[in-house]
Amino acid sequence: MTKAEPQLLSRLARIEGQVRGVSRMVEEERYCIDILNQIQAIKAALGRVEAEVLKGHAAHCVAHAIKSGSARDQKQKFDELVELFSRYGK
Repeated sequence: MTKAEPQLLSRLARIEGQVRGVSRMVEEERYCIDILNQIQAIKAALGRVEAEVLKGHAAHCVAHAIKSGSARDQKQKFDELVELFSRYGK
């Protein structure tokens, strides 16, 4: 495990708890704005996890492909990132 993985797992566990909390809020028919605020908090937390995973990918996987000198590996990593970012725009 890398240094970042325990932190990511901890963040994901907190997000999981938040999602369960929203489920309870829906079951309890809590005020819609309160539920929506919690959903926004979950989305923001997931965004932070996503950013950390992307940084890790760049620091490890992409850097490894660059260091390898393999044009095929470099193109594959580049193509993966282009595909990922093209989905963000949708």
